[in-house]
Amino acid sequence: MDEKIEHTKTGARNEDKEVVIISGSSGLIGFPLIEKLAENYRVVGLDRVGPPYPPLKAECVNFDITDEKGIDSAMERIRYGYGSKIASVIHLAAFYSFNTEDSPGYEEINVKGTRKFLSQLQDFEVDQFIYASSDLIYKPVEPGVKIDEDSPIEANWGYPESKISAENIIKENNENIKTAFLRIAGIYNNMGNSIPISQQIKRIYEEDLISHFYSGDMNFGDVFVHLEDVLDAIVKTVDRRDELPEDLALNIGEPTTPTYKELQDKIGKLIHGEDEWETHEIPKSIAKTGAWARDLVGDPFIKPWMIDRSDDHYELDISRAKKYIDWEPKHRLMDTLPEIIDNLKEDPDAWYKENNLK
Repeated sequence: MDEKIEHTKTGARNEDKEVVIISGSSGLIGFPLIEKLAENYRVVGLDRVGPPYPPLKAECVNFDITDEKGIDSAMERIRYGYGSKIASVIHLAAFYSFNTEDSPGYEEINVKGTRKFLSQLQDFEVDQFIYASSDLIYKPVEPGVKIDEDSPIEANWGYPESKISAENIIKENNENIKTAFLRIAGIYNNMGNSIPISQQIKRIYEEDLISHFYSGDMNFGDVFVHLEDVLDAIVKTVDRRDELPEDLALNIGEPTTPTYKELQDKIGKLIHGEDEWETHEIPKSIAKTGAWARDLVGDPFIKPWMIDRSDDHYELDISRAKKYIDWEPKHRLMDTLPEIIDNLKEDPDAWYKENNLK
């Protein structure tokens, strides 16, 4: 039998602060999260080679989640610099795209990549593993029905399917590591930075003909959450890691769901001064034909496969997050829309660039 290797708990960069590792550290969540956590922790960012880079408050270690040898090299660098004792690993690295209903990236990065990453972590002393999951893993509900963490799971396209698979892999493989599954709603900030929201704003701002049509029930909607509230939830989950139970799932989203109609009217009012943005429901068959035709001549946001998802509705029960990490969101999308629209009007070019609409 091979003799067990005893690794030092402290590395070359020995400090009093505990170590936190963030995968996907240069992304929308990872970058500002480092800024917050660096106040009380030594933070290491794992990310792909090349820009963008995480803040200088964290060491950036090159990390290709699809390459097991690359992951091993990254973790050995962390062991040398910081030791084998890790307070929390926050796994944000993921593939996400609206361009296709399914993609090899979901399996290679979100599922297989997570498995490879977990395999390397087994040789460390990790107190906590936080997985950034999605509220889209839940079966949609009717308006007025709240989704709690024990509600039925039912994904209907590639991204949430990969999140469900990754959650199951983590539960099966995270021996002796406390895990928190944060099922996060659609993230936005004061510049937008939410693909569905920014696209909806763009259509109305440009007075695109399709901004007046919708293929689903306009009284249905999705859950959103401000980036600042997501950061607050993650920091609280790290800080309270010793108090939390094993395999804890938490819904992270706003407690109210704006309907598609409410968003249409609010955006139309803020941009064009119209109290009601004229919007008509159209049959899915017509919507699919139109989306297919537009896809032939360009690269529109609305793809034919999305039409079947237009009646999905989500409302979250966040009482468990309040109980375990004393969290509830301080922002609401409907209250933040005026600032998002003001930023658009002030500098449309900068807003379009920020939202990757150019």
